[in-house]
Amino acid sequence: MWAFYAVLSALFASLTAILGKIGVREVDSTLATAIRTIFVLLMAWGMVFITGAQSGIRGIGGKSFLFLVLSGFATGASWLFYYKALSAGTVAKVVAIDKFSLVLTFVLAALFLGEKLTLKTLLGGLLITLGTLIVAL
Repeated sequence: MWAFYAVLSALFASLTAILGKIGVREVDSTLATAIRTIFVLLMAWGMVFITGAQSGIRGIGGKSFLFLVLSGFATGASWLFYYKALSAGTVAKVVAIDKFSLVLTFVLAALFLGEKLTLKTLLGGLLITLGTLIVAL
């Protein structure tokens, strides 16, 4: 089932780029990010209550909470820079460079989480890097 969700994630990420590019044409990118975030917040909390997950709030430990907060700051920074890039660049180039995060994630997961960099992962990362360079240049 995870693959189905991943495909949906990719679909909605692509829509994010297209709709975002249209949205920042006449709006400051920081303001656009803030407006977008309101709806992300409403949708996320709506799903929490629809699924009944709110009961798990009391069980969140301090370490988990800290890393969720740090992840939130990273997400916020990513979104702000993404919308700034979209407002100035072409969608294809911005998205190609943004998706280079996959390669960075491979490396950071190996460094901080001890995940193995397999030959398949390294080859895929190399191809993604080459693809990013080809599209972005």
